[in-house]
Order: sequence, then C-alpha cells, then structure tokens
Amino acid sequence: MKQIATNNNNFKEEFNELLKRGHMDMDNVSKIVLNIISEIKKDGNEALKNHIEKFDMWLPKNDEDLEISQISMKNAYEDLDKDLKDALQLAYDRIKTYHEKQKPTSWLDFEENGNVLGQKVTPVDRAGLYIPGGKAAYPSSLLMNAIPAIVAGVKEIVVCTPAPNNELNSLLLAAMHLCGIKKAYKVGGASAISAMAYGTQSIPKVDVITGPGNIFVATAKKLVFGEVHIDMIAGPSEIGILADESADTNFLAIDLLSQAEHDEMASSILITPSQRIADETSKKVYEWLEKLNRKDIAMASIKDRGAIIVTKDMDEAIELMNEIAPEHLEVMTEHPFDLLPTIKHAGAIFMGRYTPEPIGDYIAGPNHTLPTGGTAKFYSPLGVENFIKKSSIISMSKEGISNIGKECALLAKTEGLGAHAAAVLERLK
Repeated sequence: MKQIATNNNNFKEEFNELLKRGHMDMDNVSKIVLNIISEIKKDGNEALKNHIEKFDMWLPKNDEDLEISQISMKNAYEDLDKDLKDALQLAYDRIKTYHEKQKPTSWLDFEENGNVLGQKVTPVDRAGLYIPGGKAAYPSSLLMNAIPAIVAGVKEIVVCTPAPNNELNSLLLAAMHLCGIKKAYKVGGASAISAMAYGTQSIPKVDVITGPGNIFVATAKKLVFGEVHIDMIAGPSEIGILADESADTNFLAIDLLSQAEHDEMASSILITPSQRIADETSKKVYEWLEKLNRKDIAMASIKDRGAIIVTKDMDEAIELMNEIAPEHLEVMTEHPFDLLPTIKHAGAIFMGRYTPEPIGDYIAGPNHTLPTGGTAKFYSPLGVENFIKKSSIISMSKEGISNIGKECALLAKTEGLGAHAAAVLERLK
C-alpha cells in the first residue's frame, strides 16, 4: 500500500488528495436525473415501465407487475435454511433493541404562572426505503432502514428495489417478510426516488426517503429534497483505522480490505505512529488480496484510494483522522476508550481488536447507513429520528402573557410587523 509520512515535505498535498476520496460528480448526471424526475411527474407508471425496460431489461405488462407480492416474501422466508433464518432474526432483534433506545419522547414543562411549553414527537405518516437489489443480497440494508421506521411508529412503509431481468434476491424478500413490509415495488435508480417523492398511480408519495444507492440515486435524493425529507447523500464506502504498536497487523490488513472490496471508489486509510505496523500491514494487505474473490475490485481501491499514514505520535494521528471524518473508524490501540474523548468526527466508531467493521454492517445493532466523504462532521447515522418530527407546544396563561407581552410587542414593532404586535397587545387589555 502507498505510505506517506507527516514529516515528508509534500505531505500536505498528498493528504489533501486523500481527502478528495471517491467524490461523486453529480453535475454530470443531474441533467439525466432531472429528465427522469420530469417523466415520472408527468407520466407516472408509464414512465416507470419505460425506465424499467431501459435500465432493468424487462417490461412490466401492467401496473400489478410493478408490485412485489407478500406471498413471495412469505415463501422466501419460509424456504430459508434454519441457520440463515436464525441469523436474520438475531440481526433483527439486535438492531431493534438498539434503536428502541434512540426513540425521543414528548414532554411538557409547566411554569409557575400557568404557561405550558413542550414538544410533541410524531412519526411521519409514510416512509420510503430504497434498497439496492437485483441478484445481489442486501437484506441488511432492508433491516437497517425498516427497523428504525418501525420503532418510530411509521404506519406505512414503502420499499423500492430494482429487479434486473425481473429477478429478486430471495434473502431480501425474506427480510421484507420479517419486517412486515406490505408495499414493495420492483423499481430502481432515480426512477424509484422520483416515484416515492411525487407518487404515481401505484406508488404512493412518501414523507421521507432513506437508503443507499449509486450516483443516480444519490443525485435524485438531492434533487427531491424539500419535496420530501431524506436521510443523507451517501457516497462510496470508507474505513479509517487508528493503530498503535499493540495492533494485530493481520486484523488491520483484512479490515482495510473489508471496505476496499465494496467497489473501486472505496477508501481505506490506516494512520499509525509505528513504522513497523505500517510496513507489516502493507505486506499483509497484498497477501490477503490473493485470497479474495473480489480481488480486482479491492486491488483497484487499495491502489487508487488506499493509504497508510505514519505520524510522529498518536495525537497527530487522531488530528488527521478527525480531518478525514471517516464513515467507519476502527480504534485498534491498547486502550481504545482512552482515545474516545478526542475523536470528534466519525460515522461509527469500532473500539478494540475484536470489533471489526463488518460486525456493525450486519448484527451489532447500531445502524450501518452512515455519512461518507467527510460528512460525518455534520451528519449522523440513520436512526429513529429520521422518521419522526417534532412539534413545539406553547400555551400562555393570562398572567403569563402579561409578564412577557410588552417585550414581545416591542420586538414585533421594531421589525415593522404591526399586526404581530397588535395580536399580543389586544390580549393585554
């Protein structure tokens, strides 16, 4: 793997190149996506069918062909091998238990003069989940998106997933059954995002859209934001690892590759103050590469976007990692929790040598839909709050408005809003 050291004269330039990561050039696809959105808004299901024929290589015969039946979900679940069914159930239970702890509550605060202030928490009426599909299996994405919505209390969940050649993965169907999904459609890409944002004859308009996807999906989500709420704009996967002399270089190597095998645009970065750790890990990365069935993808990722940074000490390593703000951060040090207070920016933090990133992808419990490309500086993982909204509650007593009414009217008059001021002053008479 490429190594760079902070004492190099050109380190700043090399580090800035790493920060660019797998940047998605949305400008080049925005025109295409805008056309797709326009066609969906204008022609609804007919546009969907045309897009499916063009992109997924099959043509729905009628509107019903767009739907995924609950019978197919149930049959897929019942046909699962027992061990796989148990694993899916274990993941469901752990994810649900974790997200139940996130649920915010409504509250009221009673002031002595009779005023009441508070907050009312309400789930959105309808959530749209986009799940990558086709022959690949993404049941984990379905669980990670559906369960927070279920915990939030969303009454209607709509799932869209592509079905290339009209084929769906049985494990994804089984996960839909486990989550109790009643409305699901064989629609993918920007077409699916558009359909959920604006509604068609078959697919209802939703209030929030969540879920990962390619650059067309991400661009569509960005363009429909405001018409609906979205979770985030996610890019290629990434991992950052902080390691000291105690780290196992075999673990470090395979953990770097656990993200590199996602796609060529993924980023895998190790930061360590130890030259020995850097050298041994680099060697073992190439040893592991020879064993991977996705060797070509992982190799391209490591070559173009992977790096090992050698620092003068761990403080400098942490400073650089905070600047990277990785989607996944592993802390592979002797006392990982000692570093936790200094870590400011990361989507998910994996503490200690027995906590590989993939445990969070599937079964640990926290959500695996995470901010990428440095957006962990201001975005949080997908969670229950993505599927709820908060309303402020205000109730003034006669005494209460008398106590603060004049000041309110003064502020309103200062802003030139006479009716605002009058609405308060009339109640003070």
